[in-house]
Amino acid sequence: MSTIKKFAGQTAVYGISTIVSRLLYSILTPVFTTAYSAGVYAIFTNLYSWASLIGPLLAFGMETTFFRFLNKQESEKQQVYNNTFISVASLVFLFFISTIFFARDIAAFLQSGVNLDDYTNYVRYFIVILCTDSLAVIPFAKLRADGRPFRYSLIKFTNILLQFLLNLVFIFVIPFIIDHHWAGGGFLASWYRHGWIGYVFIANLAASVLTLLMLLPEVMQVKPDFSRSLSLKMLSYSFPVLVANLSFIVNETFDKIMMTKLLPVQQQVDVGIYGACAKISIFLSIFINAFRLGAEPFFFSHAKNKNSGETYSRIMDYFIIVVCVIYVGIVGNIEILKHFIHARNAAEQAVYWSGLPVVPILLFGYVSLGIYINLSIWYKLSDQTRYGLYISGTGAILTIILNFIFIPKHSYMAAAWVSVTAYTTMMVLSYLLGQKNYPIPYRTGKNIIYLVSSIVLAYLSFVVLKQNIFAGNALTVAYLAAIWFAERKELKKLWKTI
Repeated sequence: MSTIKKFAGQTAVYGISTIVSRLLYSILTPVFTTAYSAGVYAIFTNLYSWASLIGPLLAFGMETTFFRFLNKQESEKQQVYNNTFISVASLVFLFFISTIFFARDIAAFLQSGVNLDDYTNYVRYFIVILCTDSLAVIPFAKLRADGRPFRYSLIKFTNILLQFLLNLVFIFVIPFIIDHHWAGGGFLASWYRHGWIGYVFIANLAASVLTLLMLLPEVMQVKPDFSRSLSLKMLSYSFPVLVANLSFIVNETFDKIMMTKLLPVQQQVDVGIYGACAKISIFLSIFINAFRLGAEPFFFSHAKNKNSGETYSRIMDYFIIVVCVIYVGIVGNIEILKHFIHARNAAEQAVYWSGLPVVPILLFGYVSLGIYINLSIWYKLSDQTRYGLYISGTGAILTIILNFIFIPKHSYMAAAWVSVTAYTTMMVLSYLLGQKNYPIPYRTGKNIIYLVSSIVLAYLSFVVLKQNIFAGNALTVAYLAAIWFAERKELKKLWKTI
C-alpha cells in the first residue's frame, strides 16, 4: 500500500465521521439562534471562547508530544503513553481544585448584565466539561496512533449525537410536553425554565462524561509507571507546543472575548451575531480538522522515509486545491447557507444576517490556517518547537493589539479582518522559516496562483455579483474545470494510486 493511499484512507475515515458529526452539531446552530436571541447567544459564544482558550492549557501540548515521542522512543511506547496521560491528569486535578471552589468569583469576572447565580452554574458546568475533555485527549491520540480511526470516529460521533438529542429534548420536547399537558408535564413544569441556555451546557457536560466512559478501555491501559527523565524531555518539547497552541487559540477565540470587554453593554449583541455568522465557516473547518487528524500521525510516522519531503509537498498541493475549491464554493452559496442561521422572527433574522460580510473574510482565514497547520510539521519533525512559539506568538500579539485598537470602532468586522491578518502572517512566517531550517520542495508559485485566484473569485461572487447563487456556482464550476485542465495528469495518477 502506497503512503499516499494509506494517508488518503485514514483521512477519508476521519473526514467522513467528522463531516457527519460536525454537520449534525451544526444543525444545532439554527436551533440555538431560533431559541435564543442574539444577546443570549452572546453568552454561549463568550463561554465557549473561554473554554477554547483554557483547553489547550490543560492538554499542555501533550497530544503532539505523544506522537513525536511515540516514533522517537519506539522501545518505550507504553512509557510514553503513561507519561503523557499522567501529566495531563495531574494538570486537570490541579485545575479542578483551584477553580471549582471559586466558580462564583470567576462568574463575576466573566458576566456582564447577566444573572450571577446562573452564570456561576455555567462556570461549574464548564469546569467539569474542560476536565473530562482534557482527560480524553491522550486516549484519543492513542487511537489515532494505533491506526483505529473507526473507534475514534464512533466515540466522537456518539458525543455529538448525545449533545444533539439532549438539546432537542431540552429546547423542544420538554416544552411541548408541558404545553400539551402530557403525562409527566406537571413534574417537568416544576423545574423546567423556558429559554434557559444552561441546558445547552448540561447537554455538553453529559456528552463529555459519556465520551470519557467510552474511553475507559484506553484509560485502563495506563500504568502507574512514571519516568522522570523521559518526562523532562517531553516537557521541554511540549512547552513550546503548548504556548504555540495557546497562541493559536488566542487568534481563534480572543476576538470574541475582547468584544465582550471592549464593546458597551448595549452592543453585546454583536458578539452573538459574530459567533453565529462564524458558524458558516464550519464547512471549511470540517475539512481542515479531518486533514489534521489524519496528517499529524502520518507525518510523524513517515518522517524517516527517504522521499518524505516530496510526499509532504504533494499533500500540500492537493490540500490547497481542495480548500480553495471549498472556499469559492461556500462564498458562491452564501444565499443558501445564510439560512443555516435561523431566528424566531424576521426582525431577529435580519439582526443575525447583518453579520454575513464577515464570512468570506473568516473563510480565507481558515484557508491560511489550514496551510499553516500543514507547514508547521517542519518544526515538529526537527524538534525545533520553539519556532511554533515564535510564529503563533506573533499571530497572538497581532490579534490582541489590532483587536484592541479596532474593535471599539468597527466591532466584528475588525475582528474578522484581524483574524485573517494573523493567520496569513503565521502562514508566511512558517513557510519562510521552514524553508530555511527544514527545506521541503513545495511548489510555491503554483500554490500562490490557486490562492490568489480563489480570492478574486470569492470577491467577484460576494461583492460584484452581490451573492447571486447562479453566478456564484457558475464561477465555482469554471474554477473546477480550470483546475482539472491544469492538474489532469497529476489527478489521474493520484486516482490510480488511491
